[in-house]
Amino acid sequence: MPDTIVDWDKLEPRTVIPGFHGRFAHSHTMTYVMWRIDAGAILPLHAHMHEQVVHQYEGRMELTIDGVTHLVTPGMMAVIPPNAPHSARALTDCRTMDVFYPHREDYMGTGAPSLLQAALK
Repeated sequence: MPDTIVDWDKLEPRTVIPGFHGRFAHSHTMTYVMWRIDAGAILPLHAHMHEQVVHQYEGRMELTIDGVTHLVTPGMMAVIPPNAPHSARALTDCRTMDVFYPHREDYMGTGAPSLLQAALK
């Protein structure tokens, strides 16, 4: 059963792909990731069955969803529909939270998510 209260600072960060350092938490139905993203880091084009909600807390990021590029800045939120191809580029250092429904099974283990590793190739 997931914890009721999560202290992000007590979770060990994992580098999933170069420049993306995440702390992972899970509720009963969703996965949450608090990212520290290095300026210039690239999230390769990929898609997944999960709905994804991106909350931008710090920094500026270009987020491309279904071929349309958006500038995401602090205080903004983006919704990525299930199966929508998407990619991103950090224009500055960023602090970003992703929320996925349902659980991201590939984020529940300790290794790098195979989906993003495959997208890097």
